[in-house]
Parts: sequence; structure tokens; C-alpha cells
Amino acid sequence: MGIVMPDSMDDCIYFTRRVFDNNGKAIAWVKRKPCPKCKKGEMGKPLDPKTKRPKIRADTYECPECRFSEEKIPHEESLLVEVLYTCPFCGHKGEATTPYKRVNWDGVKAYVFACEACKKKIGITKKMKSGKSTGKGGSDDDDDE
Repeated sequence: MGIVMPDSMDDCIYFTRRVFDNNGKAIAWVKRKPCPKCKKGEMGKPLDPKTKRPKIRADTYECPECRFSEEKIPHEESLLVEVLYTCPFCGHKGEATTPYKRVNWDGVKAYVFACEACKKKIGITKKMKSGKSTGKGGSDDDDDE
């Protein structure tokens, strides 16, 4: 299949690079979906007429070409997170896809996928969060005391 990394952040709804504890890392993104009506534009948040920037808290996605709009929840449920990763458990380099929906993983909301080689679950959490199994108490910041 082969996952292709996007050329620009403008092509993405979500993008992150993460480094895990045991030499693991992940790059994850969610590409914009083409407009289901006109097939020309890519769906995105509507633009503010004054600032010409996307409305961050908008509850719809809109095509810039034909102005077709779709509700936020059904639109986001149809998207996939694509991940290039190095497994922190076995060191396997691989790729995976998972639904664009955060689920509970080690007590923290995360996009979860399984390593192709060792089948262990790996989670991409919000920044500065870590699961209970890592024993860090919710932060990636470690102060040497």
C-alpha cells in the first residue's frame, strides 16, 4: 500500500511528531478529504472573512471551491490517521492507519495502533501526556532531581 507523507502542513488537518521512551518514534497526520460534491477542493474549516484564517472552533467543514459544508463529527469520523513509526518495544519500522478518533489507552485519550511485528499497542497522546504504565504521572517533562 505505502503511506505517502504530505508535502505541506496545508494538506493536513492534524500533524505530529513524537518520540517515545525506548528509542521509538512516530510521525502521524490526517490528510484533508476531497469535497464529496465537486471533487475539486479539499474540505477544511471555514475561513473568517475578516482575517482570512480558518475558524478554529467551527462546527462544520467547508469546501473552498463550491462552499459545500459538512458537520464536524460525521466528517471527522470518516478520516484516518496515517502513521510512520519505529516501535518502542521491538524496534520495527512500519506504517499504520487508525480512525481519527481518540480512545482510552492507559487512562489517557490517544490515537491507538498496533505494531505490525510484535502486535503491541502504541498510542499517540496529546502533547505532554503519558499513560499509567509509564509511571510518569501525566507529563513528558522529566526533571532530574
